[in-house]
Amino acid sequence: MPKIGRVLFVESHASAWSSRAEVALRMNPVNPKDAGYIQAADFARMAGFEFAVHESGVLTKAQLAESDVLVLPHSSIPEWEKTVDASSPIFSAAEISDIKDFVEQGGGLLILAETEQPKYGNNLAEISSLFGITISNDTVQDPTNSHKDVATWIKPVEVVNSKFDLLANIESVALYRAGALVATDPRVFSVLRTSSQADPADAALLQVVEFGKGRVAVLADSDIFGDDSIQELDNEALWVNLLMWLMPGDRGKLDTNANSVTEMHAWQELVTAIETLRPLQNSDGSINFEVANGEQVVAVVENIKRSIIEIAPLFPHQKNHLDATLRDFDKWVSAGFTVPDFFDSLMLFHPDQNRTHGLENFVVFPMYTQNGNLNRNFEAVVTRTFWPDFAEKLEATKYQNAAFVPIEFVGFTKGYDTHSAVLFPETVATREIGTFTWGGIFCDREAARFRRVASEASELLKLSLPADAELLLQSQKLAQETFVLWDLIHDRTHSHGDLPFDPFMIKQRMPFWMYALEELRCDLNTFKETSQLEADGIFYGRFIRYAILFDRLFRFPITGERVRNYDGLGGQLIFAWLHKQGVLHWTDNTLSFDWMKVNDSVIELCDAVNDLYREGIDRSRIAHWMAAHEFIAAWVTPHPASKWAKGIEELPIEGETKELVDVVLGDEFPLNVFYEALRTKLAPTIAGVSGITA
Repeated sequence: MPKIGRVLFVESHASAWSSRAEVALRMNPVNPKDAGYIQAADFARMAGFEFAVHESGVLTKAQLAESDVLVLPHSSIPEWEKTVDASSPIFSAAEISDIKDFVEQGGGLLILAETEQPKYGNNLAEISSLFGITISNDTVQDPTNSHKDVATWIKPVEVVNSKFDLLANIESVALYRAGALVATDPRVFSVLRTSSQADPADAALLQVVEFGKGRVAVLADSDIFGDDSIQELDNEALWVNLLMWLMPGDRGKLDTNANSVTEMHAWQELVTAIETLRPLQNSDGSINFEVANGEQVVAVVENIKRSIIEIAPLFPHQKNHLDATLRDFDKWVSAGFTVPDFFDSLMLFHPDQNRTHGLENFVVFPMYTQNGNLNRNFEAVVTRTFWPDFAEKLEATKYQNAAFVPIEFVGFTKGYDTHSAVLFPETVATREIGTFTWGGIFCDREAARFRRVASEASELLKLSLPADAELLLQSQKLAQETFVLWDLIHDRTHSHGDLPFDPFMIKQRMPFWMYALEELRCDLNTFKETSQLEADGIFYGRFIRYAILFDRLFRFPITGERVRNYDGLGGQLIFAWLHKQGVLHWTDNTLSFDWMKVNDSVIELCDAVNDLYREGIDRSRIAHWMAAHEFIAAWVTPHPASKWAKGIEELPIEGETKELVDVVLGDEFPLNVFYEALRTKLAPTIAGVSGITA
């Protein structure tokens, strides 16, 4: 599995905690859990992190450069604690300087302090003070808000702020003999504090700050994540949330193996020739001789062919296909530039048969682009297959889908400088419809526009993002890997399950909400599947849930025309469901979620849609259409003029099904006032993601 990032856990400098079982046992043979961070290390790995240990010696700049999050656990002189080794608990001035530089340059730092901090002889307080956080010499007591009736085992109070949500999916945590923190910098946020009944009262227990390009978190207790405590209440969730928040989102680099095709003169010539040809073509791909003459078009085609011949050696695995492409151009010229027919070359293009990660493919086809250019203009596109090992293994063992081809853009012509994010064979101009065995999804564009729109929307709506959701929006690599797995499972879900019929497969006209429900059903079942993914050790599960939720809520309803916008309707349904269930709140112009309830609520919607499908097997087609309309209308208010909403008396049920579809309004389920406002405010952002790839 790829890793989100690298956590470096420092066990040098007389650490009182070890993430290595044999060391914890040596430190405390009677109760190794009181010395162990073994479970914390395991939970970090399960969440997607590489967990490394600095065992001894000086902490170097080189080691920091290889890491994303640095954890400094409580350390001690031997008079107070048994420790990993007999080294000094003091970090040198050079080490401290390197740690500060590490944070300023984008690293994350977690300091785990203790009660009565000064007596332990370490200088963690000196390090934390560099970032505006002072560790006080306190031992908090709070009999009123205690865990298991122990006055020094305290349940802290959440400090609500609009910028960070480090406590998403956390109901309660417990600290054990904690100290207290004081902010000396106005940029510091308190996340947890003592209650007003505690001593000291209303004192900070967890503080965070953005410092330079990096982030720092200081917690006034280290026992909270020890082996004897981390599974109490929601302590584990807080540990993972902190690591996610501290992780620099832009550290993950995409593993690419690009050739230099787009830097070639031949590629530039090809692009120029295709853009010259574009205004000369009719919508069906034929040549408009009112604006062009035959000699002109022949010359342009010759330029295209010459460029293909020069580029082809970079793609030896496509020799037969590219040779056929040249022949298809010759046939088009011989036929007098009528509607082009690239059936023969299309049938020789099989990216599904070689899904090697990093492999590039090159095509030139007369084609329209979905959500882009509707005319069958010639387009050139170079793609890179994005097929990391984890995706290959999951497709081979669990989510078999031989037609699924995730790809990235390397180079493209004007038809892809649009919202189009697919390369489908059915878009190509051919004399007949062949048997197609593949479909290409540009996961880089899907991930990039998701990140841009969801980020802008969350800022506009003042949504305090959970740490892992924020990380997803920051990291193109993580988002792209997430989208590949989401698309793989979603695509496979079509034609699986209790289906009355699949509207995408039977190629028959029907009300657009049937397509909305089918797309939504696949997404909801993918959402539901993420719990099993995480149980199987696939950490992408949590990120897929955010991707589905945010893309559906923020992008789909306000993207594209409102006429029969079935993807938008699916997002509207999720919004209405969560809002009416009290899981999503729009109050004081601020959007918020009850994250403890979100997953269960979405799964309830999934079950409701699946029940609708299951019951549809026993209905007639028209009855099923009506039941589906009633289901959606219970949550999303139909248009006041809707005949479908007024009941059977208003519908031409005696006629053909075509007549029933004809009375469907183009905007059968209009946007609510929330989305109308959001659409207006995000219009520049939506327009700006056309052609985006990263």
